[in-house]
Amino acid sequence: MKYLTFSLMALSALLFAACGDKSATDSSSASSEVAASPAGSMPLTTEIPPELIEGTPQPIKVPNLEQAPSTVPTLMVPEGTVLLSAGKEVTGSDDFPIIGELSYVTDGDKEAGEGYFVELMDGPQWVQIDLGAPADLSAIWVWHYHSQKRAYHDVIVQVSNDPTFESGVTTLFNNDYDNSAEQGKGNDQPYVESRFGKLIDAKGENAQHVRLWSNGNTANDMNHYVEVEVYGISE
Repeated sequence: MKYLTFSLMALSALLFAACGDKSATDSSSASSEVAASPAGSMPLTTEIPPELIEGTPQPIKVPNLEQAPSTVPTLMVPEGTVLLSAGKEVTGSDDFPIIGELSYVTDGDKEAGEGYFVELMDGPQWVQIDLGAPADLSAIWVWHYHSQKRAYHDVIVQVSNDPTFESGVTTLFNNDYDNSAEQGKGNDQPYVESRFGKLIDAKGENAQHVRLWSNGNTANDMNHYVEVEVYGISE
């Protein structure tokens, strides 16, 4: 009887401890979820195109290179954030693209094959999206040509309410380390293009116009865009 009583007490203690551990685990998990998802925010999502790798890979001889991601990049944005750039007007420094049309930049197609990208001439070139009205910007998601692993040079993303970009310009991303585009030296890493694109935090900047620079790539001297998505909250 003595041993039976002891066994029952031991079993009760083990069950109590187990219940206590489960409660602590659940509490910790809930805290992590709250920390990962601040109140009033949501994860930004978009449709990712299928992978299509063509041609012979070219060596990418760029220092401090950020490799292509293996999963979709993530960013928490304010609730109410929507895609603002779909179908919006696109202009550029090269009025007559070698391949494609400037409208491809905001047409919603992110495929990697022929007929989905616009090619601009060599040298520093830019494309610019007019959102139609000022907005508090949450993110800018950029797809250059991604059917071959390559890195584009002097990638710069700027926003402004001035369509000429002569005043009120904020630079959100800049990996032009030697200022060859004459927009100021940048400290951001060059990166390998992929179907996941490059997701850039717009940090709530208020702007109507988005301008994106590049200066050739590690495969050739031309500049290419497949799609640019601008997310934010309209005023």
